Amino acid sequence: MTTSKPIAPDANTLIDSIPRLVFAAAQRHGELAAIEDGELIISYKELPSLSLAVCRALMASGIKPGDRIAIWGANSGLWVLAAIGLQMAGAVLVPINTRMKAVEAADIINRSGAKLVFSVGDFLKSDYPADLAKLFTPDQLSIVTLTPRKGAPLDSCCDWDTFLTRKEEVSEASAREIAMTITGDDLSDLMFTSGTTGKPKGVMSRHGGMIRAFSVYVKTIGLIPGDRYLVVNPFFHSFGYKAGWVSCLLAGATILPQAVFDADEVFARINKDKITVLPGPPTLYLSLLAHPSLETADLSSLRVAVTGAATIPPVLIERMRSQLGFEVVTTAYGLTECGGLASICDIDTDNETIASTSGRAIEGTEISIMSAQGKILAAGETGEICIRGFHVMKGYFEQPEATAEAIDNEQWLHTGDVGHLDENGYLSITDRLKDMYISGGFNCYPAEIEAVLTEHTAIAQSAVVGIEDERMGEVGCAFITLKSGQLLNESTLISWCRERMANYRVPKQVKIINEMPVNASNKIVKADLIKHFL
Repeated sequence: MTTSKPIAPDANTLIDSIPRLVFAAAQRHGELAAIEDGELIISYKELPSLSLAVCRALMASGIKPGDRIAIWGANSGLWVLAAIGLQMAGAVLVPINTRMKAVEAADIINRSGAKLVFSVGDFLKSDYPADLAKLFTPDQLSIVTLTPRKGAPLDSCCDWDTFLTRKEEVSEASAREIAMTITGDDLSDLMFTSGTTGKPKGVMSRHGGMIRAFSVYVKTIGLIPGDRYLVVNPFFHSFGYKAGWVSCLLAGATILPQAVFDADEVFARINKDKITVLPGPPTLYLSLLAHPSLETADLSSLRVAVTGAATIPPVLIERMRSQLGFEVVTTAYGLTECGGLASICDIDTDNETIASTSGRAIEGTEISIMSAQGKILAAGETGEICIRGFHVMKGYFEQPEATAEAIDNEQWLHTGDVGHLDENGYLSITDRLKDMYISGGFNCYPAEIEAVLTEHTAIAQSAVVGIEDERMGEVGCAFITLKSGQLLNESTLISWCRERMANYRVPKQVKIINEMPVNASNKIVKADLIKHFL
C-alpha cells in the first residue's frame, strides 16, 4: 500500500471561515491593499465594513443563513465583495461559469434554489441580466448588476449602488453578529461541476476545509503580505476563487482581478502593476513565452508561478525561471470535490519532478491509487486516484445516490483521474477515466454535449471525443448518425451548437457516419470511432 506523505500547514484553528478571515486580515494587514481593480482600491482595514454593507443589504433583501446566491460575472473587485458579503450573511456562494449560455446558467440557478444573482451588465457582448429576465419573473429571481448595463430597465434588476442603499435597514452590529456565527462546518460554496453522465452536480464545500487547505497552499508557495497577485484564473473555478482571492486574504496579498486572459494586457499589467504572483495553466506561460514583447518587457517583479496538474516538459519549467523570471515554480493537483487542492510540490523540488508530478498530499489528506476492484495499489502501479481527508466535499447537493457513487464506505473520494504514486508519494496524472477532455483549460464532458446534440431533430445518435489541438490542447469531435431522410452539414450543426452551449463545449469538428460501432452491450465504442474515422 502506498499513500502520499503530507506537507504540514501553518494552522490557525480560530480562523475557520471567510468572515472571520476578513476580520482577522483587517487587524493583521491594516493599510495594505486588499483589492485593486481600476479605480476601486480597498485596503484590508476597509474590507470588513464594505463587505458588511453587502451583507446588510442582503439581509434587508430577506436573505437568511443557508440561502444560496449565485454570481455570474467576470473577475472583478465587486465580485469579491459580493462573495464575501453573502458569506458573511451565512449564504452559500454559487459561482457560475461566464462561458455558459443563459439557459445553462438558469439550470444551475434553478437547481441550487438561488434567490438572487449578482451579474454583469455587459460582458463578451452579452447582456446577462436581460438574458436571465427572459427566463425568470421578478418574483422568482432578483438580479443585482456589478457593472452598468445598457438597454431598457428590468423589473427584476437593480444596480450595485441602488442595492447597497438597502443596508440602512440593517445595522452593522447585527450583520457582524451573523457573520461571526459562521463556522468551519458551515457551507461556503456550492460549485457545479460536470460529471461523466448527466447534468453538472453541485459540490457542497465547507468554510473550514477551504481555509485549512489553502493555508497549506499559501505557506508552500511563499505568498506573503504585500504580494501582488494577478488573478487570471476565473473566480467561478477553484483556481481563481480559492487558490486566488481567498489565498490572498490568508496571506495579506493584494488581489488584482483580470477579467479575461489577454497576453498583451497581462504583459502590460505585470510591469504597470508590479505583479509578483501569476498562477495559471501551462498555456498561460506558453503564451507569454511566445509573446513578441518577451525580450523587451520588464518582468522583474515576477516571483511566484503555480500551474495545474498537466504534465509539462522540464524545459518549460526552466524557461519560466530563466525567461519569465520566476523564482518559485510549482505544480498542484485538486478537483472541485476536494475543494480544489489535494497535492502540491515543495518549491525546492527539482524541475523534473515539478514538471512530471503534482507533488505530495497536503497535511490531513491521503492519496491512494486504487484498482477497479477497490484494492489500494503499490508504488508505481497505475489506477484511479482516490482522496480521503478533511476537505472532501460534504456531498453533491440533493443527489445522495451520486454522492454514494463518488465517496465509498471508507470515505475515499473516487476522482475519475488515473495516475500513480512513486516511492516518495509524488503523484503523477497519466490519464482520465471515462471520456472527459480539457479544452483551453476547461473540463469538457462528452455526455453533456451529447445530451444537447440529441435535441437536434436530424440527429439519431452522437458520440463526442476529445482530439489533440495545438492551441487549445484538446477540442471536441462529434460523430453523428442521421435519422432517415435527414440532411445536415458540419457548419450548420456547429452554428446550432453555439446557440445552445458554452463555446468551449462546441465541437470543433463534426463527422457524419453511417452507423456507430457498438459492443455486445450495444454501447458505442469510442476507441473504434477514433481508430476508423480520425
